[in-house]
Amino acid sequence: MQSLTPYLLVGIGGMAGAVLRYAVSLAGQFITTGFPFATLTVNILGSFLIGLFAELSATTTLISPEMRLLLATGLCGGFTTFSSFMYEIHGLLQDGQIFYASLYIGLSAVGGFLALYCGILFSKIWS
Repeated sequence: MQSLTPYLLVGIGGMAGAVLRYAVSLAGQFITTGFPFATLTVNILGSFLIGLFAELSATTTLISPEMRLLLATGLCGGFTTFSSFMYEIHGLLQDGQIFYASLYIGLSAVGGFLALYCGILFSKIWS
C-alpha cells in the first residue's frame, strides 16, 4: 500500500491555496472597475510561485520533494490551476515541442471557453 503522506501534503497545500485564493477574491471586491484584477493577480502570482518552487526543488536542496508536493502541487494547485498550465507549457517549450505548446494553449483557451459556454447552456436547460 502506498503511503498517504504525499496525498496529505497535496491536500493540506491545496486547502491553504484555496483559502488564499478566496482571500484574494474578497480583497478584489474593493476594486470595482469591472476588470477581474483578483483572478489576474492569482494567476500571475501562482505562475511565479510554481516557477520558484519547482526550480528551487530541482536545482537546490532548499525545497525537498515533499515540500514541492506541498507548495507547488498543493498550494499553487489550490491557488490557481493557471500556474500548472504555465509550467506545463514551459516544459513543452524546453523540450522543443513548440507545436504541442501552441496546440495546448489554443485548445485550452478555446476548449475551456466552449466548455464554459456549454455548461451555461446546460444550466439553462436544467433550471
